[in-house]
Amino acid sequence: MAKIAVVHAGQEEFGIDINKVVEILKAQRIHLIPQLPSFLSGMVNIRGEVIPLIDLRKRFGIPPSSANERIIVVRSDHEKVGLLVDGVKEIVDLQPQEISAPPSVFKGMRTEYLIGIGKKGDSIIILLNLDKLLTSEEKIQLEGVAKTVEVSRAGDEKAS
Repeated sequence: MAKIAVVHAGQEEFGIDINKVVEILKAQRIHLIPQLPSFLSGMVNIRGEVIPLIDLRKRFGIPPSSANERIIVVRSDHEKVGLLVDGVKEIVDLQPQEISAPPSVFKGMRTEYLIGIGKKGDSIIILLNLDKLLTSEEKIQLEGVAKTVEVSRAGDEKAS
């Protein structure tokens, strides 16, 4: 059995393994960083920790549909990453028979982003592979941005 946090991005429901969820926060100030890939909204400062913020809607080409945004902080490849979503629906238990492999083509999404498709009642839940949401190139780019932000912040603290 898998425990899954179900979140909304546009009209789609995505599932995140509850063991990868660190915390769920109301949307907060997003620090914009130049030259980030378009699906990255920027960085957020959560209790002094700078965390990159992936907008799931932009990542998957889904128009935003809510002003009730939430940030889901998750562990992706042992790093914390924020996922900007339209809302959190519920936590569900999926039995193995309720999970199937992703189809080779799924609404224009590359299947490496998915670990499967969950079926609960009439709902279809797209189960995300958090470790594959960012390519190696994007991870390297983010590491460089995070270091720049930390160096800049350290300089700001010394000046005050």
